[in-house]
Amino acid sequence: MKQMFIFGLGYSAKRIAAALESDGWSVVATGSDGTVDFADGDAVRAALAASSHILSSVPPDRESGTDPVLEKYADALQQTWLGYLSSTGVYGDQDGAWVDETSPTGTGRRTARSDADARWMELGARVFRLPGIYGPGRSALDRVKEGKARRIDMPGQVFSRVHVEDIASGVVAAVKSNAPAGAYNLGDDLPASGNAVTEEACRLLGVAPPPMQTLEEANLSEMAMGFYSENRRVANGKAKRVLGWEPKYRTYREGLRALI
Repeated sequence: MKQMFIFGLGYSAKRIAAALESDGWSVVATGSDGTVDFADGDAVRAALAASSHILSSVPPDRESGTDPVLEKYADALQQTWLGYLSSTGVYGDQDGAWVDETSPTGTGRRTARSDADARWMELGARVFRLPGIYGPGRSALDRVKEGKARRIDMPGQVFSRVHVEDIASGVVAAVKSNAPAGAYNLGDDLPASGNAVTEEACRLLGVAPPPMQTLEEANLSEMAMGFYSENRRVANGKAKRVLGWEPKYRTYREGLRALI
């Protein structure tokens, strides 16, 4: 039986695991909902040795900036198929311009993520760079319902996003096709402003959109401020060409409608 070992069974990785299991795979994972304790070195190494594929969704440590998986288990990652869930934040701010997998990385605020991304690339992994992730329980619809939705007055500010199901289908496509090592952007076809997404969510729910605010009036957290400091459009052409992948939810409109 084919076995995938997943480091960090979080929001996106759970969908990937479910998709693989429905196709007859065995999945072993760390994380609060996983089957192996990350700190149990013997158990992890035994499971790694028994696995044909390895995927990490563990981000860099916030304090040290290092990748916990590579710090503890890099020597045990001998499988021919390695995968890593990274972020399009590695491209930094591009003033709204398009980026693809050939664009420079490491210039943005997420230098730790860029470093981890580069290390996994050096190991020969398939590195999936993900933009804003949304899906059940984690979307503009939920923010509107909870009274947490905002519209920020920043003309020209756009970003890309991806439905969690499309992340799973992209990773599974890379597994099944034994895709070449390298970076793959998994994003939808329509980069758009956060305001447009919020307004569509409000339309679907039949409520008035929140008032427009300046950045100062919004009183955003440091993390949210960092998000609004970057502006880019992420191209997904390589994933379509090489993986034969097409996002089921090509834009936020289809994605939000499916969540209603």
